[in-house]
This record gives sequence, structure tokens and C-alpha cells, in this order.
Amino acid sequence: MTRREILLTTVSGFIMVALVASFGGSRSALAIGPDQEQAELGNALSGAKVSLQQGFTASEREGQPISGKFEMDEGKLQLSVYTAKEEKFYEVIVDHMTGTIAKVEPITEGEDLAHAKSQKAAMDRAKVKLADAATKAKGQAKGEAGEVLVVSAVPELKDDRPEATIVLLQGKKFSTASQRLD
Repeated sequence: MTRREILLTTVSGFIMVALVASFGGSRSALAIGPDQEQAELGNALSGAKVSLQQGFTASEREGQPISGKFEMDEGKLQLSVYTAKEEKFYEVIVDHMTGTIAKVEPITEGEDLAHAKSQKAAMDRAKVKLADAATKAKGQAKGEAGEVLVVSAVPELKDDRPEATIVLLQGKKFSTASQRLD
């Protein structure tokens, strides 16, 4: 499964969880998500010492961050940031415990490259950094009890305007927020 398919599946699941929660009326009755993968991710995130926003900052030496997310890779938590530099794209793996760059891989083909180009197009029109949008979404979610973690931030053009979809985790509940980037 490509990174895009995983991201779309994960975001779709988060959106479904958010919709169920908003229509269900009972916030505490909802567990982590509809599948084991989301439950695994939610549990693993409790051990992360580095935020997604810190991952964006660390990855800047490899280019402009154009998307980022925590994900499970072979049963281990991974912080992945896509960057763009001089018309080239990279996946930067940031150590979620230390904040240092663990690995940088070029993105040169397939769906991942197409998605990186699309994310770059959105960020080219953005006036707000993804890290700032994620922090704002996190702050808006703090009205409820429990710590809020930013799980992912993915930009896209909506009606020709840059907007980021931010996935948040608060306690055991995933939700999504949209933040304008212009």
C-alpha cells in the first residue's frame, strides 16, 4: 500500500470517527477508531516525545515541509515528513524520541510523487506554515479535557485556496480540523 493510500485510509477513518462522535452525542463512549491500525497508532503515540510540529522544524534542513504524519511502519511508530527542495521531493523520517533526522529518502515516482507535487502546489500558495496551522488546530481543540496531539497535517487546494487537514488525538479520540493556510 502506498503512503497516499495509507494516509487516505487513515484520514478517512479519522473523519468517520469524528462524524460518528459528532452525531453520537456521547464523547466518552467512542474508543480510538474503527480498526486495529488506528488503535495501535493511538497507543503508540503516548510514547512519542517529539511533536509533529517539532518534526516539521527538524525536517526544514531537508527542504520546505509540505506534509507530515505519525504512522505505524512494521509495528513501530514513525514520524514522516514530506519536504520539497529545488523541485525535488523527500521523505524525512524524524526520530520521534529525539527529534533528530533518522533517514532521508528521495521521492521519485508513483503516487507518492504525485501527492508530493499536489501538496507542494498547496504550500506554494500558503502564507501559514504547516507547523503553525497544526498548533492553531491543537489550541482550538484544548477546550476539552486531556492532552491534544497532532497526528497529521496534509495540505491541499480547496476551491483554489490552500487548506490543511489536521488530524488530532485527544485521549483515545481522533478528530479532524481544517485550517486555512492563506
